Amino acid sequence: MPMAVLSNFLIYCVINAFTPGPGNILALNTVTNYGYKKGKPLFFGIFAGYYVVQILCAIFVYGVNSLLPNVMEVMKYIGAAYILWLAIHIVFSKQSTENAEQSASFLKGFMLQFVNVKIYMFGVTALTGYVVGYMSSFPALLFFELVIATIGTIATCTWIGLGVLIQKFYLRHFRVINIILALTLLECIWGMLR
Repeated sequence: MPMAVLSNFLIYCVINAFTPGPGNILALNTVTNYGYKKGKPLFFGIFAGYYVVQILCAIFVYGVNSLLPNVMEVMKYIGAAYILWLAIHIVFSKQSTENAEQSASFLKGFMLQFVNVKIYMFGVTALTGYVVGYMSSFPALLFFELVIATIGTIATCTWIGLGVLIQKFYLRHFRVINIILALTLLECIWGMLR
């Protein structure tokens, strides 16, 4: 793979991973509402789900190219519905730490990634746009998807860190911030369905 292509792949990955998406926004919202300690199960769920989804993307690109468009079309609408539910949940959430363990569960973070169309599109686009023309073996595709998941995990950790930094501010202005976060999620849906 030429160095220019590898550089473009990494630039694409960093930009895509650090832009607001459902996982990053949920992580930010969780850490500002419940704090880092109570949010840890959700964060680990997001990270684990990210890796599993990227492994699935490698499998799809490698062996199931003919089924991929149909799968992505269905996932797009399921993902949009889930993200809409998440936006509504954020807007109407109360400033309370009751049930924090249930709200910030590993399963919630993990399952979010399975309907997070952004990371499917991210993984598939990165492989088909930058990698497959130079390397198409399953180990190579898997390696690049793990790179994508690692960059995504670093991005989510950055969003979590920002949440820790603004937690006191958030607690004073949580309603306005939640509305902004929900509107950002609605923009994610708009971008997904256009």
